[in-house]
Amino acid sequence: MVWPVDWDERVEGSACTMCTADRPDESDAGLRVFAGDFTDAYLARRALVRGYVVVVWRGRHVVEPHHLTADEAVEYNTDVLHVGRGVKGHFRPLKINYQTLGNRMPHLHTHVTPRYRDDPAPGAPLPDGPNRPVPERQWRADAQALRLRLGFKNS
Repeated sequence: MVWPVDWDERVEGSACTMCTADRPDESDAGLRVFAGDFTDAYLARRALVRGYVVVVWRGRHVVEPHHLTADEAVEYNTDVLHVGRGVKGHFRPLKINYQTLGNRMPHLHTHVTPRYRDDPAPGAPLPDGPNRPVPERQWRADAQALRLRLGFKNS
């Protein structure tokens, strides 16, 4: 694998799909389960484990957590932890992993990943796929339950 040819444009923000995506309640990737002042959280449509959520920074284009102001960092991390508590409360995993990578899309976002006794890599990081579609009815029911836990009323 190589860095994308438009990597520099992604980093500076002109080719950032997370910045141009608006704040949809539903996308090809997931259902929005939380909306903060500067964050959105999406329950993934396809995942390696049930309950996988991505929290996306929705303020100005930012690549790394250290690019946030101190106040922004507090807000971002508070929202990430709020989502993590909601995931823990609804899905009851053994553990939750938090990953802030940005190696494919350099825009600040954090993967909130529940870990289960029967997941594909107990005691180790999850492999990079294969992600499976979550059954539609289950996915929507989980999203609704998370929205209630997280205090989000979708539009």
